[in-house]
Amino acid sequence: MKLGLKAHLHYRMVQITDLLLQLEASDTPEQVLVQANILFTETQHFSRTRAEDGIGERIWLRVDGDFICDYNAIVEITRKAHDISHLPAVPPHLLPGEAVRYLMPSRYCPVDEFHNVVASEFGHLNGGARIAAMRDWIARTIQYVPGASSSRTTALDTYVQRQGICRDYAHVMISMARASAIPARFASVYAPGVTPQDFHAVAEVYLDHAWHLVDPTGMASADSIAVIGVGMDAAEVAFMTSFGPAELVYQWVEVDVLPD
Repeated sequence: MKLGLKAHLHYRMVQITDLLLQLEASDTPEQVLVQANILFTETQHFSRTRAEDGIGERIWLRVDGDFICDYNAIVEITRKAHDISHLPAVPPHLLPGEAVRYLMPSRYCPVDEFHNVVASEFGHLNGGARIAAMRDWIARTIQYVPGASSSRTTALDTYVQRQGICRDYAHVMISMARASAIPARFASVYAPGVTPQDFHAVAEVYLDHAWHLVDPTGMASADSIAVIGVGMDAAEVAFMTSFGPAELVYQWVEVDVLPD
């Protein structure tokens, strides 16, 4: 599948501000960048740095006044969509070192609060079968309500309130997976069919010695997703982190399926 990606950001800074951007699709064996272009208004500094787990890049900027960014890319997705329900879990003692950190609690994923939940609701299932059941439970139980959460909302808040947006769905999925001793990380992505269209968030779980994308909102499948980056939770993969006041003026994202 070939995707056309477009993102436009317009923010206003009241003072000189450092920004950390992560909004470009990564170039990996499962998704190839056919072409890409990113443009900014004038900046006082520009540099690139590797993102978490070496997936994608971040951009450091120093800006003042109105900041406008336009990103355009074409990405060819070669990733297959697997039926994860048949995949085995990897015993914790056999996990590779890079996966171990994704068993731990993080800012938005209070894993310890979910041990009793997963034991009572999904304790009869193992591995991918448990992940699939949790994914379906989240999609069925939580309502997608734009504006229902904030930058302070944790997975536990979403579990209790039963409403949120894609990042909240992903945080609940990640927390439940980690509470099941299955590594899970947050993935910031582009995907067609997301309503309303925006930067999207899904979970990625470690099963059968490989990472597998899981979208508990049910809006995107693994073979239609362009990954931007990964991290412990949304705090590590924000499309823009501002180290100073930043006023949103206008922002939009467009993802189109292109003809082969």
